[in-house]
Amino acid sequence: MIERAARLAAQLPGKELDGILISATENRRYLSGFTGSAGYLLVTPHRRLLFTDSRYVEQAGTQSPHFEVIRMKSGLDWLLDSLKETGVRKLGFESDNMTVASYNQVLDAIREDEDLAGTSVIATSGIAAGLRAFKDEDELAQLQKAIDASDRAMELVCPAIEAGMTEKEVAWRMEVAMREFGADNISFATIVAAGPNGAMAHHRADDTVIRAGEPIVIDMGARVNGYCSDITRTVVVGEPDEMFHKIYSIVLGAQLTAINTVRPGLTGEECDALSRDVIAEAGYGDNFGHSLGHGVGLAVHENPRVGPNSENVLESGMVFTVEPGIYVSGWGGVRIEDIVVLGEDGATALSKAGK
Repeated sequence: MIERAARLAAQLPGKELDGILISATENRRYLSGFTGSAGYLLVTPHRRLLFTDSRYVEQAGTQSPHFEVIRMKSGLDWLLDSLKETGVRKLGFESDNMTVASYNQVLDAIREDEDLAGTSVIATSGIAAGLRAFKDEDELAQLQKAIDASDRAMELVCPAIEAGMTEKEVAWRMEVAMREFGADNISFATIVAAGPNGAMAHHRADDTVIRAGEPIVIDMGARVNGYCSDITRTVVVGEPDEMFHKIYSIVLGAQLTAINTVRPGLTGEECDALSRDVIAEAGYGDNFGHSLGHGVGLAVHENPRVGPNSENVLESGMVFTVEPGIYVSGWGGVRIEDIVVLGEDGATALSKAGK
């Protein structure tokens, strides 16, 4: 893990920064290994500091042996003293995470300290998150554990779904099964969308009763050691109608086209088009409104972005979802989602549940 902070530090001179204050939870954990709920990192070319309160000092020392752990007390003296000690005068902060109120507090405290005259606080975006887009072997192993838990739950529960069950009941069974198969938690609220509810891509499971012959969109994920899975399957209790066969075939074809043809060097927009063009040519372009996919790791949605207007370049070592869908008001929807890892020769699906 020590090399992650080193890679971040190596980028600082090119950004004209002496140091960067990390506030985002996932970035803090990725760089240091610290899993506590409160804290900051200060990374400079030569120092690695971890600030946390009294609840987590001992934990931080155990989890982050390559960081100097400093106890935070009230106020911002812990930060001001560290800026003086490290000589940081151009301090970057995570503008897509830090609140305006917190930024103003830091800025005011620095301005009021005569010893920090000339120190600037500079907005940055996506520096640490960009590192997280590439998964190392340990991360892939943790991801696979989460993926396996959700795969096994999907394959256990789906065949047992019966007409008359509610969406909430199916969601609960999925969540229980994921925990029984090794999940520490779910990675997001489980989506079970039966019949017309499936036309809403992010419908929350409710008391809707499942009926035979209707499509059921199930989107769920497990979390293991901080890493998330994300999988979607669309199933039917009993015999599906002709509409289901038609829509399902289009969506599956669109998904497999993207998985089988994406290559390093494509942008997120170009990868998205691999599936979107299939759906559009089948006459359902207006019924696929969301992006094809997103990165997944310590957060269930992270870089790279795989969708229209995404200029993210897909590279070997990146992990992302491929999840095309078609949604028809009054009927329902079909979405199929797998997590893939991109290699030099193409993508490999990490999700193995039947579809």
